[in-house]
Amino acid sequence: MSADGRQGGERRGQGGGERRGQGGGECRGQGSGDRRGQGGAGRRDGQEQRRDTRGRQRGAARSEGRAGRTTAAPSQRARTGDQARGAAFDALRAVAESDAYANLVLPPLLRERGVTGRDAGFATELAYGTLRLRGRYDAVLAHASSRPLDQVDGPVLDVLRLGAHQLLGMRVPSHAAVSETVALARERVGAGAAQFVNAVLRRVSERTPEEWLTVIGDAADPDGSDAVARLAAVESHPAWVVRSLREALVGSGRPADELPALLAADNAPPRVTLVARPGLVEPAEVAEQAEVAPAGLVPTALVLRSGDPGALTAVREGRAGVQDEGSQLVTLALVEAPLDGPDERWLDLCAGPGGKAALLGALAAGRGARLVANEVQPHRARLVSQSLRAVPASAVEEVRTGDGREVGRVEPGSYDRVLLDAPCTGLGALRRRPESRWRRTPADLATLSALQRELLASAFAAVRPGGVVGYVTCSPHLAETQLVVHDAVRAAQRAGTSVEVLDATPVVAGVAPSWEPVAGRRDVQLWPHVHGTDAMHLTLLRRL
Repeated sequence: MSADGRQGGERRGQGGGERRGQGGGECRGQGSGDRRGQGGAGRRDGQEQRRDTRGRQRGAARSEGRAGRTTAAPSQRARTGDQARGAAFDALRAVAESDAYANLVLPPLLRERGVTGRDAGFATELAYGTLRLRGRYDAVLAHASSRPLDQVDGPVLDVLRLGAHQLLGMRVPSHAAVSETVALARERVGAGAAQFVNAVLRRVSERTPEEWLTVIGDAADPDGSDAVARLAAVESHPAWVVRSLREALVGSGRPADELPALLAADNAPPRVTLVARPGLVEPAEVAEQAEVAPAGLVPTALVLRSGDPGALTAVREGRAGVQDEGSQLVTLALVEAPLDGPDERWLDLCAGPGGKAALLGALAAGRGARLVANEVQPHRARLVSQSLRAVPASAVEEVRTGDGREVGRVEPGSYDRVLLDAPCTGLGALRRRPESRWRRTPADLATLSALQRELLASAFAAVRPGGVVGYVTCSPHLAETQLVVHDAVRAAQRAGTSVEVLDATPVVAGVAPSWEPVAGRRDVQLWPHVHGTDAMHLTLLRRL
């Protein structure tokens, strides 16, 4: 262990996180309030500011009492934060100020600053973990701070969250977590704020993580009657997401008492999973380049145990890639779904950024089929082309930029298989996109479900009679899965197009023999706490 409490670990690359920490949530810059010495503690309610014997006002840390004072001599105190913590802080600020995604912001920061090895792993865990568990840490900090959090400047609050994660979610000794975070505060937000950070974090360090969970749980649910409020605080999810996930579990045939395990799985860093694209690379070749293990559900999926996936030759060449096993499973299932008639032309209707398209293209090449990849955003269409670089040209008919809602009108009955990986809330990938839980609101559902219905109508028109549509979302929310499919099928029937819902369970069982179906369900819903994947949904439909 180093002087600042790090215990090694590798940067996992591609937003995969690192194994050690739990996670935390996006900083939205909660209210600046008045600065009072750049985030200093100010005064407690009903308590006058303290002055020394000469009548001078004491600093914020002294106002908080002796528990807030450092035991290090002034000459020994760190004046600046280290690069790993600084990169994590900058990533949190980018998320808060620019609506950026941490998994797109942090890796370039680490490369630019030359942060590698265990320092990169530490920074990755610190940033992603703090984002995932933001709600939990804010509840803790609210108890430990003399000021309401909405009166703490956003940058100061981010520093506090980073310190709280080191104290409560990582194996960093308390003295190192506090001193290094105070140094970061002194460098980035000023000396007055650093005194405040020191005082608050020392209060946080007075309780164990388990004790804090009891404190914030009891505060959220004082009479023990509101399980949703308690889980929202303890497991760091907005209350509406907790309710929605509970409904999704029950609606998918799973018991409601799995909810705590599901929320806990959302807070665990995901495994880095590779896809060995069939016909382009064998899993054994990938295993020669890195330490990997079979993922467990589908034969194309391999778990990377250590190292940066971008360093692998097969990944750099596009013959392999980073792709969640659930994403691989739904793509393989679409290709194995039975259809009537020819099987020559496939469509990925919403193809960006290209992971599923690359797997479809590799499979198409092995079957003599051709793939058309459509994406509405030009920059994402370029990512699709990059993902398809290793697929034989004969298997890729076109990568195009266009509105997926128009494809069915422009090319009616033109495709044998259509994949619709629909835009959604992303509630199935909260462990992978830690800031998403704090950005999404229930109001997003109306807009997204309307778009999903329109895209499904286009997919039904684009597929030929006898062809198959795979409807996929990275969300288990019933409004984005079962209800959308039900409404779209009825709308198609009213428009004179007959569509039937296929039983996807035998198809998925053929692709993933260890997967266990849920009785009475014809669709497939994956779960992170059960399958170790993102919460991907799949419904297979055939046009009659």
